[in-house]
Amino acid sequence: MNLTERFINYTTFDTQSAEDSQTVPSTPKQLIFARYLKEELEEEGLRDVQMDDKGYIYATLPANTKKDIPTIGFISHYDTSPDASGKDVKARIIRNYDGNDIELSPGIVSSTQMFPELLQHKGEDIIVTDGTTLLGADDKAGIAEIVQAMCYLRDHDEIPHGDIRVGFNPDEEIGMGAHHFDVERFGCKWAYTIDGGDLGELEYENFNAAAAKIAIKGVSVHTGYAKGKMRNASRLACEFNAIIPETELPETTEDYQGFYHLLGMETRTEEAKLSYLIRDHDRERFEERKQFLLQCVKQMNEKYGDDTVTIELRDQYYNMKEKIDPQMHVIDLVLKAMQESGVSPRVSPIRGGTDGAQLSFRGLPCPNIFAGGVNFHGPHEFVSVQVMEKAMQVIVKICELTAAYND
Repeated sequence: MNLTERFINYTTFDTQSAEDSQTVPSTPKQLIFARYLKEELEEEGLRDVQMDDKGYIYATLPANTKKDIPTIGFISHYDTSPDASGKDVKARIIRNYDGNDIELSPGIVSSTQMFPELLQHKGEDIIVTDGTTLLGADDKAGIAEIVQAMCYLRDHDEIPHGDIRVGFNPDEEIGMGAHHFDVERFGCKWAYTIDGGDLGELEYENFNAAAAKIAIKGVSVHTGYAKGKMRNASRLACEFNAIIPETELPETTEDYQGFYHLLGMETRTEEAKLSYLIRDHDRERFEERKQFLLQCVKQMNEKYGDDTVTIELRDQYYNMKEKIDPQMHVIDLVLKAMQESGVSPRVSPIRGGTDGAQLSFRGLPCPNIFAGGVNFHGPHEFVSVQVMEKAMQVIVKICELTAAYND
């Protein structure tokens, strides 16, 4: 099976995760694919293939040399985003893409005006959807690239390498992918998530992240007799959100700029609930952002009475850069592997999160490498076959270069 066939086969499995679930994995359908993937790894000749009761898969490509080489790993997640359906994905290959708008289905068009990223792949073979589902390149492209790289190394014994571990997990899209990842069982000196975007992306800086839940208590009274009595929680929710600076939202920021994101709002007269994401690359500024929301709560309570507004703050993950910086050889190997594979590295901060951030803070340095998906989490997602092939080549080259690495 070649890389493209492997990836398209993976997309036929519906593995969408669910934020409101209390189970691990968050949806039982993820386990259907996990069992299939475990069997595939065994059939491809990997060793020590294990899957735990939560759907985490671990396997080994054994070393082909007696040289003392660090054990490294490659990790991808198999769930797809709750933002769009992943059921009955109909992947289609457009050979030698001509640079024009793409009609996915009648009336559903991926235009180069709205999605100029398409033009960077003119002349390549790109895989698209029919416009009714996401594609699932995030991150089934990463899984396919890792498995294909292991098969390539298996079949090319002339390339020396140490023990290589692979790990595949559920629930990354809801921020839970690394929570039950067994770092000790994985047993690697360092690893890489293959979960980035377009060609050449290399990321080892990400947001510090927190979640905030705001609760507002209202007082409901008949509107005809409400003067001096009613406290409309819906209106107070709007007032609270209006305090957030308009220049510090996802839609008004870029690069290293942090933000507050109103994730959801449920309101009625008697009560309101707001949920926010807090993001910033700078740890000090991140702490200031949390303090700002606490100040907003205080300001509202001073105006409307104690305990009218309450807040629950929870840190989610931190910037992996502080864990990667002391071990920059992990990055140097990738940069060299990309260059030797004919890929121009594009180092940039992640304006989001990755399993690698949490894993880095658990003792497994884990930067993120491109997998090729573009416009993910929606029906206009696509991936280039040639970019996937380059990602696979970079994985192989990292393994080869690690064999020559002097710790």
